[in-house]
Amino acid sequence: MKDTIIDVLIIGAGPSGCVSASYLHNNNVNIKVVEKSKFPRFVIGESLLPRCMDHFEEAGLLDALKGFGFEKKEGARFLQGDLVCEFDFSKKHGNGWDWTWQVPRADFDNVLAQELVKKGVDIAFEHEVIAVTFDENGVSTTTIKDENGNNYTITAKNIIDSSGYGRVLPRLLNLSLPSELPKHSSVFTHVKDLKRPEGYQGTRITFDVLDTQTWLWIIPFSDGNTSIGYVGPTEHIESFDGNTTEKLQAMVRQSNFFKDRFEDIDYLFEPVLIKNYSVSVKQLYGKGYVLTGNSTEFLDPVFSSGVTFATESSLLAAKLVAKQLKGNAVDWEKEYTEYITEGVTVFKSYVNEWYTGNLQKLFFHRPENPEIKAQICAVLAGYVWDKTNPFVTKHKRIIPTMAHLLEMEKSNS
Repeated sequence: MKDTIIDVLIIGAGPSGCVSASYLHNNNVNIKVVEKSKFPRFVIGESLLPRCMDHFEEAGLLDALKGFGFEKKEGARFLQGDLVCEFDFSKKHGNGWDWTWQVPRADFDNVLAQELVKKGVDIAFEHEVIAVTFDENGVSTTTIKDENGNNYTITAKNIIDSSGYGRVLPRLLNLSLPSELPKHSSVFTHVKDLKRPEGYQGTRITFDVLDTQTWLWIIPFSDGNTSIGYVGPTEHIESFDGNTTEKLQAMVRQSNFFKDRFEDIDYLFEPVLIKNYSVSVKQLYGKGYVLTGNSTEFLDPVFSSGVTFATESSLLAAKLVAKQLKGNAVDWEKEYTEYITEGVTVFKSYVNEWYTGNLQKLFFHRPENPEIKAQICAVLAGYVWDKTNPFVTKHKRIIPTMAHLLEMEKSNS
């Protein structure tokens, strides 16, 4: 294969890479996508947030996704003992989409990638980036190994790293940092959901909160399968005996809500264990490259923010790269890092306060406060840049403050 010179090399063909690629292709930018895996392929991150619908729409990918028949997600349910907290996205604070999907990612990612192929985007599957260098102008020379083990190089004016969990440039350029979040791990699989209740009760994504630190997720899909997973501190996960199947079976038995539904049911694949999944990076961009999605920072999955941050960052990255290619100046620190970090920081506050127990106090306090619930719901829908929402602008202090007030109210009653 001859060496290629292009405007933008995109690493990864997941939702992040596809959004970048579609936007740039629609704007007549010369691109190539390289993807290490063969599609369809399994990946975790199956619950989307309404905010990402804006990104798919702007990138011209929404119609292809609507035609597949994914399970509609109109909210989320949190359980704690006898308490139930329901969030309805149509009742959130502010504007924006009030629904999204719950998706088997193998199907979802493949729909996106194949739509790009139909558009004429050059995607090289089973091609792995193994080395990269940059010259003084930020022009990169990337060495890629194809499916037959042969190496070739691509010269590009820009690289958008949307490699997700692969974290290609963070590894090659030594950009990785440990996360500030507590060390948690997860065990998960899919099942044929033979005992699924009819209607809404059976299709709503549900989080069973076992205690402050541990919880179980249930994500039903439209094909009758369901994703089940258990999250907890790494030491807690390691304390369970047996292989991953035996571990997850024991974990599910802790749930009063789901142990009967998933007792004695076969797992469709050996449960996957991911340890200490939260990660960060030293910087989000450099001369000639920008990191998007999970290549930047992966937060705890409790609020399903992964795909939404991936598509938010990849769409913005694509817009700024296109702007720069036209000869316009881009302030990457202000226009990219500050913006993305702002949203990540909001969600990070929610993750932290979830595990302190403060956010759980707000979720399960009775009676509910409709205004507070609507504002929190908007954050859970992914609208973490909405400055009209006090649960965005005051995220660092409003959750612990409100939790303290509720505790005082409870003790005085």
